[in-house]
Amino acid sequence: MLNNSPTMEDLDGGMASDVEREEEEAVTDLLRDRFRLYTISIAEDEAKQCGMEVSQPIITCISDLAFKFAEQLSKDLELFAHHAGRKSVNMEDVILSAHRNDHLAASLRSFCNDLKTKEPSLERKRKKNPRREGRVAPDLLRTPDT
Repeated sequence: MLNNSPTMEDLDGGMASDVEREEEEAVTDLLRDRFRLYTISIAEDEAKQCGMEVSQPIITCISDLAFKFAEQLSKDLELFAHHAGRKSVNMEDVILSAHRNDHLAASLRSFCNDLKTKEPSLERKRKKNPRREGRVAPDLLRTPDT
């Protein structure tokens, strides 16, 4: 007779993934809430400066749309970096993500160039020694004539 009841390993593995998923959801919820608070603050400040009033449902909708956009952007950036064989996102990935918006892409390129000019010039990397490590230079092999 076959025993189809789950083993302890099955239970532990399932529980661990459930716990990890719950932790990830909690982090996402916390990020979404903080993002929403910052978005509301920015929208209210901008409305005051323009002498306008924006209703709370509109601000909430804008916040949710912005959060969804940020989520999608982060996934795209991760894919761009992975496609390039890297584990981290760099400025070129960010500029590439803006390729459909010419104004934004130009602004990002300008920002990138400004950062590069403000960066202290790094010393050029030294060229690797063409000799292999296992070899000894011919001058070192000679013994002085006595």
